[in-house]
Parts: sequence; structure tokens; C-alpha cells
Amino acid sequence: MSELINNQRKRIDQLKSLILDLHNGHSVEETKSKLKELLGSVPYGDVVRAEEELINDGLDRDEVLKFCDLHTEALKGNIDLTFAKKVEPGHPIDTFINENIEIQKVIDRIKHLFHDCSTRNNQDDTSDLLSSLNENFNALMDIEKHYLRKENLLFPFLEKHQITGPPMVMWGKHDEVREFLKSCFQLFDQKGNVNAEVVNSFIELMFAPTIKLVEEMIYKEEQILFPMCLDTLTEIEWYDIYQQSDEIGYCLFSPDKKWEPGFSIDAVNKIDSTDKIKFENGSLNREELEAIFNSIPLDITFVDKDDKVKFFSHGTDRIFQRPKAVLGRQVQYCHPPSSVHIVNQIVDDFKSGRQDSAKFWINFQGKYVHIAYYAVRNNNGEYLGTLEVTHDINEYRKIEGERRILEYDK
Repeated sequence: MSELINNQRKRIDQLKSLILDLHNGHSVEETKSKLKELLGSVPYGDVVRAEEELINDGLDRDEVLKFCDLHTEALKGNIDLTFAKKVEPGHPIDTFINENIEIQKVIDRIKHLFHDCSTRNNQDDTSDLLSSLNENFNALMDIEKHYLRKENLLFPFLEKHQITGPPMVMWGKHDEVREFLKSCFQLFDQKGNVNAEVVNSFIELMFAPTIKLVEEMIYKEEQILFPMCLDTLTEIEWYDIYQQSDEIGYCLFSPDKKWEPGFSIDAVNKIDSTDKIKFENGSLNREELEAIFNSIPLDITFVDKDDKVKFFSHGTDRIFQRPKAVLGRQVQYCHPPSSVHIVNQIVDDFKSGRQDSAKFWINFQGKYVHIAYYAVRNNNGEYLGTLEVTHDINEYRKIEGERRILEYDK
């Protein structure tokens, strides 16, 4: 056993050294050659461990993100999935894989359009191809739900198992795909006739790189992320993910098979609605308290003094996704890497007592959203956590005069 452990330790150290070589300018082909010579095929778990340790050793996450695609390219064909677990139909990973199959079908149609455009003369009218590309990229936008389920369901459970580096890096790649897709749609706004020369330049500039990013993400998921999740998460955690997946939705695929976990579902998540909670000004049972929070037309989230998400309300029209998997999650991991520094500044200012609130307002999906953060302190002024209150204030911007008689809103 000790020999196996020593061999794994040596393999991870060698893999870390090869990844650092990439960061120091060595070519992908040179690294691939060394990888085959030294390691042969690498267990996917060692790939995860190597990247996690590099981040813990001080390699900046942004630096890992920058070279993430080079890592993938160097490891292609060299990852050993011999011990990857199989899943039953309807299991969350089965759904992710079926979504990838449908995503790949869209990509194949887009690549066929790329080829069609390359065969036309430069001055040929190709507005028909641009329209078809637009239609297929519209379908590809459904990938947002695929990524949201990873970010809000898979990643939080991995973090509970102390796997934080790879999920954060992968979230950064999600944001990169999102930005590329957004840029593609700016090109689709071209008016009038568009010739083949213009469309081919669009393909080279933005469309093809976007497709490559999406395909590389499929590879990272199926070769590393999904096997790692299957080896790490418990069946109860998978059932939590399964239960919450409908809330976010699915990408180009609707699971039609029900997954049954290997334990008694009735024994999980039993709630005693008769429990009384006493307050200074009265008492409520748990059912009443939860109904009150969910009736308030605000999204409320509480992050405790250790920066962990401890509670959120769950009204009928939430503005931002809050699946139950975020409970117990570090608040920093609930935000894209690009905005973590703002989260840290707010929390630090609240903890130190420098500030008591921070407010933002943004346009978001047709809503005018007010986001407020409040420091929560006890009677002695000690910091207990941060309360986030989010509200669509669009209707209040339109209010004029007074309403003094009963009139129900539609």
C-alpha cells in the first residue's frame, strides 16, 4: 500500500512540474511527449490533485485559468478513466452527459455551416448562412442552464469535500464561454446583404473560437469533472442535486427517466412543522416562519460570520438562483471569480465596523434590481453576518400620486 501511495505522490509531483513547464513557456507538444515518457496515462484524480495543489502552493487562479486550455490539450489522450464509475439513467451525471450529446449535435451543425461558407466565392451573398448560424447559436445559448447546474449544484458539494481550485477555474471558463457567445450575437446584428468573405472573417474571429471553447469544456467535464464528482459525492448528496435540478432547468434535453437512489427517501429531510421558535415579541412555528419569509416580495440571503451561506428565502419569483446546495457554501464561491474581490471588500468592511451597508442597482433580465447588503450585529455590536436583500424596484419607479382605495394588483 505504501508503495502505491509513494507512486501516486511521485506522479502528482511530476504532473505539477509538467504543468508549470507549460506556464514557463514550454510547448504543448513537448509537454505531451514528456507526459507519455514519464507517466503514460494519468488517473483523472491525479490531474485534479495536481491543479488543486498548485493553487494551494500559490499559483494564482487567474494564471491557472489562463493556461487551462493548454493543460487540457497536453493531457488529451493521456487521462486514465479505468476506474470511473458508471451511472444509471436519470442520474444527474447521466443528464449532463445527454445534454453534452445534444450540445455536440448543435456544434456539428455549426461546423457544417462553417464548411459550406468556406466553399463559396468571397462576394457570394451568404446572409442565408449567417441566419442559420444565428439559429444554431441561439440553441447553443441553452448551455447557460448546463453551466448554472454545475455552478450552483455540483461545485458547492465539491467544496464541502475541500475541492475548491478546479471548480473555481472551471467557473472562470464558463464566464469566458458566456462572453464569447455574447460577442457572437453582436456580429449577428449585421444588416443587409453579407458576403462570404465577411462571414468567413466572423467565423475565424469569433464563431470558431467559441465552438472550440464549448467543445473543450465538454472534454474537461467528461474526462475530469464528472468522474471526480462520482468518486467524491455521496448518494444523499446526489439526491439533493437531483431534487434541485428541475428548478434550474436543462439544456437541449429533458430527462424522461426517474432516478431512484439506493436509500429510503422518506427517511431524508423530515421537518417537524410544530417546532416553536420563540422571539422577544412572540413565537412562530417553522411552517409559519418559512411561509412568512417566502411571502415577502424580497430575496433574502444570510451569510454567517464565517462567510458561509446559512439561509435564504425562497419566494415564487426569485431574481437570482439560490438552490439549496449553496447552504453551507463559502459566499466567495457563490460569485464569479471576477467579482470575488468586491464580496471580500464588503465582508471585510462589515467585520471591521468600517461600514454597515452597501447598495447597488442594476438592469437585469428586464428588471431594475436593487441589491443591498447589511451588516448584522448583536446587542453588543458584534458581527454575526451579512444580510443580502434583493428586490425588483421597477414598479416603484412608475408610482405617481396616491392610492387610497382598495385596488388589487394584477
